[in-house]
Amino acid sequence: MTGSVEDLRRHLFAEPRYAQVTMADWDGQVAGFALYFFNYSTFLCQPGLYLEDLFVRPGYRGRGIGLALLRALEQHARERGCGRFEWSVLDWNQSAVDFYLEFGARPRPGWTLYRKQLVA
Repeated sequence: MTGSVEDLRRHLFAEPRYAQVTMADWDGQVAGFALYFFNYSTFLCQPGLYLEDLFVRPGYRGRGIGLALLRALEQHARERGCGRFEWSVLDWNQSAVDFYLEFGARPRPGWTLYRKQLVA
């Protein structure tokens, strides 16, 4: 992470909010989180939900927490009228690819992610 904890806190909880987070609790402990934001598709003329980070603490993995977070975000996206629920995954992260395929997600053939880095 190149940013600071204060940057993250400000972007999640101060105005304007740039992202939102859903936390997973297991017996009173934070077990994981999903950080996301809304975007917009002019093709669909609908908002979309973009999952930026999905993380489950190592000691809590294998308990269905990641799947529960994905399902919660999918439901949230449906309630908000989103036409898409999307995210990116590194092609070498086969365990993540398998997990997302099991969830029912599919890669978008013909699409390549482009990025212009604005900060060092």
